[in-house]
Amino acid sequence: MKALVALILLVQLPVHKAVPAAPPAPSGCDDPESVAAAEVAVNYINDHNHHGYKFALNRVKDIHVVPQGPNNDLIFFELDLLETRCPILSPTPLANCTVRSFAEHAVEGDCDVKMQRVDGTLSVLASKCHSHADSREDIRKVCPECPLLASLNNTEVLEAVSAALNYYNSKTTDSYLRLLEIGRAKIQYHPVHSVVAEFAVGATNCSAEEAKANAGACQLLPQDQSNFGFCTAVMLKRPSKDLQVDCQLYGHQVRAPHIPLLSRPGVTYVHPGQDTSAGLVPSAVGFINHNLGLSHNNPVASESSSSEILRSLLSTKPVTKGAVANAAQHDKVPRPVGFVPLPPPCPGKIRHFDI
Repeated sequence: MKALVALILLVQLPVHKAVPAAPPAPSGCDDPESVAAAEVAVNYINDHNHHGYKFALNRVKDIHVVPQGPNNDLIFFELDLLETRCPILSPTPLANCTVRSFAEHAVEGDCDVKMQRVDGTLSVLASKCHSHADSREDIRKVCPECPLLASLNNTEVLEAVSAALNYYNSKTTDSYLRLLEIGRAKIQYHPVHSVVAEFAVGATNCSAEEAKANAGACQLLPQDQSNFGFCTAVMLKRPSKDLQVDCQLYGHQVRAPHIPLLSRPGVTYVHPGQDTSAGLVPSAVGFINHNLGLSHNNPVASESSSSEILRSLLSTKPVTKGAVANAAQHDKVPRPVGFVPLPPPCPGKIRHFDI
């Protein structure tokens, strides 16, 4: 009898079905974890950029996290970056690099990045970037008299760089320097006619005195002794003539083993024996800035195209009229006094300025 009663009670017990776990909340562009991952991505981009200047994070534009398993996620980013004043050669940490102001004719970088997070450890699987300078019209609206970026192979720019480097080499008692690449340049015509140019240099195996006899024989120092630097030149052409140049050498830097020295910053290497006095043509012929044309795939990334995956995940979904109406009606719902709506998860805040 007891067994029968127990069986009846057991049958009457409510049946509880397993409830699937709720999907993780979408990551916000300004969440601390999202920003920390984005900063890892920016460091990676700078480490693999071979020309121009370091870029800093301006905004996390979008983020999608795709769980792959326990403590294993794929993260897809859209990032907006801004050019800093630190040459890519500089050992200055990115945190200490100043973002160029809008009036300096800012350069923006747009990057798509695929990352993986396994047990809290982040790694970049693939990245694709491009950059562009702000429009002349936008600069003129804010600063009508500000000089604009000039073409990197402009005749006046090449003249200023050549004269500045020759002048520096004629005065120094240290190593003879060779031009690696021109970073950026501006020409101003009013109220004075001047040329300002920034360019990367490398120390050679000759002293400046030895180079006077045969500069063409001077070669860049070998990898285990390399010494790169950066120069700024100001050439005044009217109403009077003047030339000022300042160069800073960074000393030998030990590179990460996965980043070959000859593919590093500013390394538009000249042909052996070619003298900088001739005014070398930079790599970005006809352009006013070095394009952050970075496209990199980590060998451990999946075989499918990372950029295609990214585009499919970040594609914009069409918004129906009904959805717009529902959203408008939702906004009319009475809110408690003091209610502050949460900001949308993306895009994130602009850290510097928008261009």
